[in-house]
Amino acid sequence: MFVLDHVSISVPDLDQARPFYDAVMAALGVAQVYDRPDAIGYGVRCDSIEDFHTCLAIYASANANVDDKRHWCFKATTRQQVVEFHRAGLAHGGRDNGAPALRHYHPTYFGAFLHDPFGNRIEAVCHRAE
Repeated sequence: MFVLDHVSISVPDLDQARPFYDAVMAALGVAQVYDRPDAIGYGVRCDSIEDFHTCLAIYASANANVDDKRHWCFKATTRQQVVEFHRAGLAHGGRDNGAPALRHYHPTYFGAFLHDPFGNRIEAVCHRAE
C-alpha cells in the first residue's frame, strides 16, 4: 500500500534549505529532479503508466509552519542509509532529534530523527532486519 503520492515542506529560505535537503536526500539515494526559484523537488513524479512513485517538494514560504507534532518520514532500504541520512543532516545545518537506533515501533524499526535548519522534523527509517 502506498499512501502518499507527494509531500510538500515549507521553509522560509530556499537557499539555506537546498544544501541540507540535497545532502539528506542523496544519503537515501533520492535524486533532485528540479530546482526552481520557488521550489526544489526530489524523487519521481507519478504518471499514467507508473503510479507508484513518491516525490518531495521543498517550497519557499514566508508562512512556514514548524509544529513539532508534524513530521515527514522517508524510507531507507538499509540501516546504513539511515546512518548517512542523520550524518549528512547534521553536517548541513540540521539538529539531532534522535540518533540512528532501533525503536520500539517493531523489532526491526531502525530510525533517525532530525530537525532541518528551520525546525521541520524529519525522519528516515529502515524496516528490514540486517
